[in-house]
Amino acid sequence: MRQRIPVVVQRNSRGRRAAVRGLWTSAELVVTLGVVLLLLVAHQLWWTNRQARAGAAHTVQALQRGWGDAAPEPSGGAAEPERPADDSPAVSTGDGKDGAGGATTAPRRSQAYAVIRIPRIGLTAPVAQGISRSGVLDKGYVGHYPGTAQPGASGNFALAAHRNTHGEPFRYINRLRRGDRVTVETRDTVYTYTVDKTLAQTGAGDGGVVAPVPRSNVRPYVGYRAAGSYVTLTTCTPEFTSRYRLVVWGKLTDARGR
Repeated sequence: MRQRIPVVVQRNSRGRRAAVRGLWTSAELVVTLGVVLLLLVAHQLWWTNRQARAGAAHTVQALQRGWGDAAPEPSGGAAEPERPADDSPAVSTGDGKDGAGGATTAPRRSQAYAVIRIPRIGLTAPVAQGISRSGVLDKGYVGHYPGTAQPGASGNFALAAHRNTHGEPFRYINRLRRGDRVTVETRDTVYTYTVDKTLAQTGAGDGGVVAPVPRSNVRPYVGYRAAGSYVTLTTCTPEFTSRYRLVVWGKLTDARGR
């Protein structure tokens, strides 16, 4: 009777170890990438808001102090005021006037010179000259479109602000309804605008919405036909995109000395 001789198969242990190391390295890379992405998301959605709101609240207080008023409470959801890590932005306490009582003298670029308040959405924020990202919008400010009217003046006082991240001042302007108040405070005057119309979506290049008599070029049936004193609020839509613009318009209904 023949005996079968067992055959022992030697596996390639080196190859197996190399494969395990490769899988382990790949897993580490995936985990590291996930952590980095989470940190980036946290930075954009939380830290930029906290930092911008704190800086904006500090600027509002600086304006109020310059006007001789008590510092206001921070707007809803904002962090407690603290001095920004970078140098404080330029703040103007002046208020140029025209014959009708409106502010017409344009401040320096990126200079904060007014305070906007929208009770419906709990917003209090500084208004600064220009709409640059680094100099104005990313600081949590509301930016004034250069070339448009100043507060209270005839024409269109046109503003822009972020809807998401960096303080997101205009995140909830879609909740504004006809009759809501928008106040703009300068050193000498408090201007009250009353919300009148909303354009839920238009193209990013629709310059008609910030014209002296605001009227959409994309949707020409939305807007105004007569001269007046208007305010325009613009921001990106849908949320977390910059594809379209959301627009809210109001008319000047009151102007009172401080």
